[in-house]
Amino acid sequence: MKVLVFHIGDDRYGLPLRQVRRVLPLLQLKGIPLAPDSVAGLMNLHGAPVPVVDLARLGGGAPARQHFDTRIVLVDYTAPGGALHALGLMAERVQGVQEVPEHGLAPSGVQAAHFLGRVAGDAHGMVQLVEVDALLPADLRARLFPAEATAE
Repeated sequence: MKVLVFHIGDDRYGLPLRQVRRVLPLLQLKGIPLAPDSVAGLMNLHGAPVPVVDLARLGGGAPARQHFDTRIVLVDYTAPGGALHALGLMAERVQGVQEVPEHGLAPSGVQAAHFLGRVAGDAHGMVQLVEVDALLPADLRARLFPAEATAE
């Protein structure tokens, strides 16, 4: 499986490439007053507003540092009802694409953040998968995609 590797703090994580639309440079985001801490803002994608969440904040850490290799990863997020949404993820130290063999992935053995999946080791340490469709807790999803929340 191909994954896009990035960091949260010192730890490496991977997003399944099949869910990544594109990787963008760190763009100017529109701030959203009173938004949850994990919401970095809104980006303009060809005239359409797309919410951007900070993966470091979502994981309980400090805000993502704006390094030269901090990126916004545009992903396809599928909500529980099946609706597909564009979602921006602010990710630190994006390293690029890496092949992670399916047979090398194992459960982490630790029930931590709801969006963290299996892990694999390599010469650089461990990389843990981020489950895109499990990223947003219900309350945050309702705030980012309010039209969907009222349709349920």
